[in-house]
Amino acid sequence: MLGTIVNTGCIIVGSIVGSLLKKGLGQKYQQTLYNAMGLASLALGANTFVQNMPKSEFPVLFILSIALGGIAGTALDLDGRTQRLIAKHGGADLASGLISACLLFCVGTFSIVGPILSATTGDNTFLFTNATLDLVTSMVFATTYGIGIIAAAPILFCWQGFFYMLGKFAADSPLVGGTMINEMAIVGGLLIISSGLSLLKLKDCKTLNYIPALVVPALWFLVKGLFV
Repeated sequence: MLGTIVNTGCIIVGSIVGSLLKKGLGQKYQQTLYNAMGLASLALGANTFVQNMPKSEFPVLFILSIALGGIAGTALDLDGRTQRLIAKHGGADLASGLISACLLFCVGTFSIVGPILSATTGDNTFLFTNATLDLVTSMVFATTYGIGIIAAAPILFCWQGFFYMLGKFAADSPLVGGTMINEMAIVGGLLIISSGLSLLKLKDCKTLNYIPALVVPALWFLVKGLFV
C-alpha cells in the first residue's frame, strides 16, 4: 500500500499548497486554470482511450458499458445527488471541480493498474508516477476551487485500496487479468473526456451518472468465466 499512501499524501499536499496560492490569483487567472484543467482532461481521456482501444478483445464492450452504466446511474441520480451534497457544503463550483478531480485521479490507467501491480509484484512505479501527476493536478484544482479538493484524497485511497486488495486476494482470477483492466481503461478514458467537456462548459454530460459503466466490464468477464 506504500504507493497508494504516497499518492494520497501528494493530493493532500497539493490541495493545501494550491488553496494557499488561490488567495493571490485574480478571477481571470482562475478561469485560465479552469480551462487548462478542461483541456488536460480531454487530452488525458483521449490518450487513455486511444492507447487501450487497439488492445480491446471486445471492441463494442465499451459502448454496452456506457449505455448500461448510464441508465443505471441516471436511475440512481448519482450526479444530482453528489452535486447537491457537495454544493450544500462548498458551492456549485466546488462540486464540479471535485467531481472532475476525482475522475482524473481515480479512473486513469495508473490508478487501476498501479495498485494491482503493487499487490502482485511489489512494483510501485505506476503509483509513484501517478502521485507526481496528482500532486501537480491537485495544486491546480485547489488554486481554482479551494481546499475542498482535499476531499478527493480519501476517495482515491479507497479506490486504489480496492484494486490493491483485489490484486492481493484474487491474483489468479481472470477478473484481474490485463484484458479486463484494458476494457475498464477504455471506459475510464471516455469518462475523463466527459469531465473535460463539463469543465470547458461545452456539454454537461452528468459524468457521475456513467460511473457504473466501470463495473460492466467486470460483470462481463465474470459471466463469461462461468461459461468458459
